[in-house]
Parts: sequence; C-alpha cells; structure tokens
Amino acid sequence: MNVLFLNSSSDLYGSSRILIEVVRVYQNEGITPVVVLSGPGPLHDYFLKEGIEVRIQNLGILRRKYVSPLGLVNRLSKSRKAYRFLDKLHAEFKFDLIYSNTLAVIIGAYWAKNNQLPHIWHIHEILLGPAPLIKLLGKLLDGSTASPIVVSNAVKNHWSHRLKVAKPEVIHNGIPYGDFLLEYPNAKSKLNLPADKLIITMIGRINPGKGQLFFLEIAQEILKTYPQCHFVLVGDPYPGYEEILAEIESEISVNKLKCNVTNLGLRTDIPTILSATDIFVLPSILPDSFPTVVLEAMAAGKPILATKSGGVEEMVIEGETGYLIPIADVKSGVEAIGKLILNEQLRLKMGEAGRVRVLESYSLEAFKSKLKNHLWSQLKRK
Repeated sequence: MNVLFLNSSSDLYGSSRILIEVVRVYQNEGITPVVVLSGPGPLHDYFLKEGIEVRIQNLGILRRKYVSPLGLVNRLSKSRKAYRFLDKLHAEFKFDLIYSNTLAVIIGAYWAKNNQLPHIWHIHEILLGPAPLIKLLGKLLDGSTASPIVVSNAVKNHWSHRLKVAKPEVIHNGIPYGDFLLEYPNAKSKLNLPADKLIITMIGRINPGKGQLFFLEIAQEILKTYPQCHFVLVGDPYPGYEEILAEIESEISVNKLKCNVTNLGLRTDIPTILSATDIFVLPSILPDSFPTVVLEAMAAGKPILATKSGGVEEMVIEGETGYLIPIADVKSGVEAIGKLILNEQLRLKMGEAGRVRVLESYSLEAFKSKLKNHLWSQLKRK
C-alpha cells in the first residue's frame, strides 16, 4: 500500500513532529509513505535521511495573510498547479489513502474526493474565522473525510457542531519523551544564561496567537518584585510574521529588558533549554489546540503556567501540575508565577506531578495504538 502524506510546512514544530510519528506508525504497518511538502527545510531533510520518498510542491497552503481577494486568487492558482502535480504523482504511485496534516492543507481533501480515495484529515486547529472559511472547511470535511483525527476534546467540540456527516475522533498527541527525562549538567552556562537566576521560559513559533508580547508584559511586572528572575524566549516567526519579531525586539529595548530577557530564536536543543528552566509559560492569546511543547515541558518536570486557550486545559491540572489563567490577564499571570518563584518545593512537586501525568495519559505508545486502529478502520471503508 502507498499512502500520500501532505504537510503544510517543512519545519520541525509541533504538527510536523507529530507527522513524523504518524509516518513511523504507517511504515510499521507495512505501508509505503510518499510525503509532499510545500518547501525545503529541516523536515524535508529528515525524511530524506530516513530514506522516505519526499517531494517539494507548493500546495497552496492557507494562511491568515491570504484571506483577502488577491490572496485567495493566489491560493487558487497554486492549488490548481498542486492538483495537477498530485495527478502525476498518483499515476506513479497509485495511492490507497491520502493523509492531510493540519487544516491549512486543503488540496488533499479535494483531490481525494474527486479520485474517490479515502482521506484522513489530522486537525490541529481551532479556527475562529472568518465565517466563510469555517463554512468552507466544514463542508469540505463532510464531503471528504469520514473520521477526521482531532488532537483534543477542545478541537472536537469546536468542529463537531459544524459537521453533519464527519465524525471526529480524538487522538491526543504523544511524542518520544526520552530526551526530556534526562538532566543536562551546566545547561544554563551552555546557553549563556545567568547561573544565579530563576529561569522562566516560553517556547513557541512566533505568530499572532502564541502570545510572546503578553509574555513580555508579565516579565516586566514580575521583575519589579522579583529581580532574581530571568526570562527566555525560544522560537522564530512564521514566514510573513517577521513584524511580530521586530515588535518583540522593540518591546525588550524600549522597556529596558535586555539584561533580563534572552531571545534564543530558533533552536533544536529544546531538552537542554527545558533542563535550564525553572518555570515554563505558554501565554497563548488565541485558541491552542494541544500544544506539543507543553508535553515536552511536563516530561522535563517543569511546572506550567498557561492560558485557558483550548487543549491545554485538558493537559494541565490546576493547582497540581501548574496554573491556568485567563487570556491576556497579566495580574493573574504575575500572581501565579509569584507563587512558584517563592516556593521551590511547590515547583518541584508540580513538575514531578506533570511528568507522571504526561507519561501516563499522553504516552507515545497510546498515540501509536490509536493511530493504527484509526488507519485500518478507514481503509476498511475503501
């Protein structure tokens, strides 16, 4: 069997890392994967290294910046070319199943429907608008995908009432946790972070929803009372959102935070960064479906402060593994972090409880088992 995998990017952030695990599951079931990415990047390099057939083709990926008349014309043109590309690829490989990773990839659903092939859509998003786009995606899901995978109950609840036919199945993300369970001696010095400071870290790709500017607001208030803290930002901008990075750098400069905030940018040594961290913060200001980075931070034994913004409410147990605060509520964020700053034993207790929870509730083994069952249930429909 040959399965076509379509992905919205070639980075190695959350949804792309989940794709790697999905491809591994399918391979273990004796299936040959063929991966199509919209451009070069570390994910492309990874698949090539693993000996997996991977092709580059602009798939007309849907981003917020294209939600305009000219943007939609651009996407339509790219999608037509992608459709013809998939026709040629199918003539070469004779696919048995199409798998689209994230709702940003819409061409796979159209193509699979027109070629009467089973289609799996792995949904990582909670989209709030615009309304015509939500309606379009709901209709496309109903017409192409019998049982889309959703990464959390929050995602399922968001989409279910917009669907008439498709029945979403929740499969919580699971990742390899081994590297995050280890200790990394002298992690702070290796990262050029102050050894005598309490490290508060945010990791996330820069986009309008992740909340880096909200994180800096919290940092500014915390430092007024707790100068023993140092804040760390990790992540680079999605293409098209470079102005947010410029705004972040401006806020650090204008508010004289350069001595108290380190922006590490794009990194691959996340286990080391988390080892150097005392408190992990995910300050999302738009719904976050099921952030993989929270799984990593919990596995690393770190207490979590996160906003009530989607799937993270299923991951973090209030008062046991961390704290959940309202979106954009600086005061609540400062109060919660303050409790953790002042109580090392509380940090350690919450961190250990988080580690136990992630290994028991979001194991890679459970993720793989559910994916395998879902795969064969869809192929039986063929």
